[in-house]
Amino acid sequence: MANTRSGKAPAKTLQEQLPELRPGQSVDLLKALHILTRDGKLNQDSRRKLKQVYHLVQFIEPLIAAQHKERGAVTVVDHGAGKSYLGFILYDLVLKALDNGQVIGIETRSELVQSSQTLALQLGFERMAFHALSVEQAMTSDALPHKVDVVTALHACDTATDDAIGFGLKHQASAMVIVPCCQAEMASVIRRQKAFNLSRTPLSELWRHPLHAREFGSQITNVLRCLRLEASGYQVTVTELVGWEHSMKNELILAKRVGAPKAGAQQRIDDILAEMGVPAMASRFAGMAS
Repeated sequence: MANTRSGKAPAKTLQEQLPELRPGQSVDLLKALHILTRDGKLNQDSRRKLKQVYHLVQFIEPLIAAQHKERGAVTVVDHGAGKSYLGFILYDLVLKALDNGQVIGIETRSELVQSSQTLALQLGFERMAFHALSVEQAMTSDALPHKVDVVTALHACDTATDDAIGFGLKHQASAMVIVPCCQAEMASVIRRQKAFNLSRTPLSELWRHPLHAREFGSQITNVLRCLRLEASGYQVTVTELVGWEHSMKNELILAKRVGAPKAGAQQRIDDILAEMGVPAMASRFAGMAS
């Protein structure tokens, strides 16, 4: 209804102006992350980025809630955190409302770690911590707790994704949320074995051409990762995240620890590697559930 004195409509609330924002979302945080402009606007690129993070939060939020209900506390470790968009928004929307729980960001670039530490201090996000470590270094670092609850790895490049899974296994994570990126190692192994494979199995036509080798290597890498998790006692769901900036298609691997390893999962890993003619000692996947 129009304002009868001024003839102007009442000013819209922030939620009306920006219906994309989830209730309770800190505007100061989104401005600090440069998702919102200084005057509180969303450009097209930022709108897409926010939608992407919110999409991922939908999968992680119930995992955090379940762990908090069970243990009274929850520790989330975010590998390859970058500018920590995911970690900050998770804390702001989910962890901040809990009486206990923390988000730990792992990132190799020290300048990004420092800027994240500064922002967390400015916003009063006391239960956030950041460490300048590789995923491999985090595996044995005393700076991280022995037991963690949820491990995330958003586009940890190539074998860093496998290191993140290994970190989750070592630290007894109850759940892992993995979006793989740049799976190059298996493709390089396949290329080295191409001449041998072409002579022994018609299936090698799947990776005879370099482009197909890259795509098939990426596919088989993620299949082996899922089997690794199943062989380690996790229930695995794979879905697709559409429209992310890295490519037109991204896989989301969601793993929940159920305790009992899936029967035959490790044997399937070994059989796949044997069928492809990939030498066990040349592959990081051989015996990876041990």
